[in-house]
Amino acid sequence: MKNIHGNIVDIINDPFGFTFNEIAGIIGEQNSSALFSSLYKSNLPKKIHTIWIKEIVKDTDTQKYIYELFDHKCIETVCIKRRTGMTACVSTQVGCLVKCSFCESGKNGLLRNLTVSEIVQQIHFLKEPVNRIVFMGIGESLYNYDALIKAIHILRDRNGLDFPTDGITISTVGPIKMLRKLREEHIKIQLVLSLHATNQKVRNALIPGMSDNDIKETVEAVLSYSKRHNRKLTIAYLVLPGINDTYSDIKQLVEWFKHENVMINLLEHNQANQLIFKDVCRKEVEHFKNKLEDNGLEVKIRVSHGRKINAACGQLVSKYNNK
Repeated sequence: MKNIHGNIVDIINDPFGFTFNEIAGIIGEQNSSALFSSLYKSNLPKKIHTIWIKEIVKDTDTQKYIYELFDHKCIETVCIKRRTGMTACVSTQVGCLVKCSFCESGKNGLLRNLTVSEIVQQIHFLKEPVNRIVFMGIGESLYNYDALIKAIHILRDRNGLDFPTDGITISTVGPIKMLRKLREEHIKIQLVLSLHATNQKVRNALIPGMSDNDIKETVEAVLSYSKRHNRKLTIAYLVLPGINDTYSDIKQLVEWFKHENVMINLLEHNQANQLIFKDVCRKEVEHFKNKLEDNGLEVKIRVSHGRKINAACGQLVSKYNNK
């Protein structure tokens, strides 16, 4: 009885961290339905929360939410207006241990994982309705695996936000063990692999936190996920002229992906405070795109949003967490 009482107190204090079935197991399905409805479907003031909006920074089609957490650490969530609706770019960690050389998010290292509730609330407290969620914010999403998967189940629950599976994307640099685990999940979300190289040496230099993950095994693991769940795989590839856009890079990308259900998404470098790469000319990215397309690959250039407010890919790092 003491344990049940404790669970009820936990639910009252922070209900966003529990699935519908977990709550139903404590207070019954009818009461759980009423609670989920009040949390996720009503227009009542959202008084129960463990994160707070500290600041909102706006650009033309982009808004960056800076959330303060219970321990006064901060994270950033970005809303991007697109022709098809609003996309929310969500964080999964405070900081990041991967420390990609082109990304600011690992500047302070990994401070801690976000809780399930903190992940869910990033969506719930946005002032804009969103129709797409991408776990592409601060942190390596698969290094907070259990919280991420549980949060997705909560976001998808028909009793709550009822978010469509096709509208949820996980972006990852590809820790192999976690990719294999994700393959066995019954969630069928969209998957993006941040690859950025075609050989181990270059990838180790660009993504030092992945140096113990073989690049070929990483590619095999994401292709296996794509086939098992019948989902088109997206390969994110930051074009760095002279580093990862050579003839051998083109040849390897073609060898891996020409006959697969894959989209190559080329990224332009977004300069931030400490980054060391020079700005890339659009023509250089287009030239690389044309070469890949000439060899039979499906390729797009990702349009970058929020550069002026440091809300674009590679720029997310909260100034409030500086050591």
